[in-house]
Parts: sequence; structure tokens; C-alpha cells
Amino acid sequence: MTNFKDRLIRAAMLDVNLYEEVEADKAAMNQAMGVVVMSSVAAGVGSISQIGMSGIFIGTITSLAGWFIWAWLTYFIGTKILPEPQTKADLGELLRTIGFSSSPGLIRILGIIPFLRGFVFVAAGIWMLIAMVIAVRQALDYESTARAVGVCLIGWIVQAILFGALFAVLGGGPKPV
Repeated sequence: MTNFKDRLIRAAMLDVNLYEEVEADKAAMNQAMGVVVMSSVAAGVGSISQIGMSGIFIGTITSLAGWFIWAWLTYFIGTKILPEPQTKADLGELLRTIGFSSSPGLIRILGIIPFLRGFVFVAAGIWMLIAMVIAVRQALDYESTARAVGVCLIGWIVQAILFGALFAVLGGGPKPV
């Protein structure tokens, strides 16, 4: 099995070859899920400065749920609604690649430092989005980066609407200052 730390670094460095490698490596699923869990826990720890110790639990669960919903939406949109003629992928291939695209999210742990939180979360979000576009382009065999961007954005918007509705119903979300 390829070195996990090496794969984390290569994924964060946006190495296209890494995304092709994990797409083809069915044994990489545990590593990919490990990246998602670590990135989600980093988001939870990074949320402590905003919502206290409950941030670990709330941030981690929200991040994990968001990732899974976005992953499923991306698979559905990318393979059923907006495929290219050569698109051939299964859910496992996409989960492995976009799992590794979560590696930049590890920096969200720095959000525990109150004055860094906003910057770190925005930077990590942008970095992870770029990584996800690369992962989707590779997993779905797209020739067009623009199509991968569209698939990711559509999935993100649908996910954001779902979370917004859920938080509105449950009364969650950030409290006004």
C-alpha cells in the first residue's frame, strides 16, 4: 500500500497523478475515508473558537455529513446529468478521489486560534474546492475542467440549500453577534 502521508501531501499539492492513482486503487478507500475523517475532525477542532467545545462534535458531524452529501450529489450530477461521452466511473472511484481532495482541510485545525479561524476556513475551502475539481475531472474522465467546475458547484449549491433548510428547521447555524 502506498505511503499514506505521501498521498496526503501529493493530494494537497494538487498532483493530478495522485488522483489518477487513487481512482484506480480500490485498496485506497480506507485511506480516502481516513482523510475525510481527519479533515472533518480538524474542522471540528477549528470550530472551538467560535462555538466552544461542542464545536468538536458539531463541526465534525456537519463536515462529515456535508462531504458525503456533496460526494453523492457530485457522482449523480457528474455521471447521470452532465457526463461527457467517455465518462465511466463508479461511486467508489469518485469517493476515493474526492476523499483525498479533502486533504487541504487538515489546516482547519488552525481555526482554534481565534484570529486565524476565518482566514483558515476560507483558504481551506477554496483549496479543497480546487482539489475537488481536479479529483472530479480525473475520476469522471472529463476532458473539460469547466464541466468539472460546474458539477462541483451545482453539487455544492444543492448541498448548501439542503443544509440551510435543515438548520432553519432545527434552529441551528451560527448565532448573530
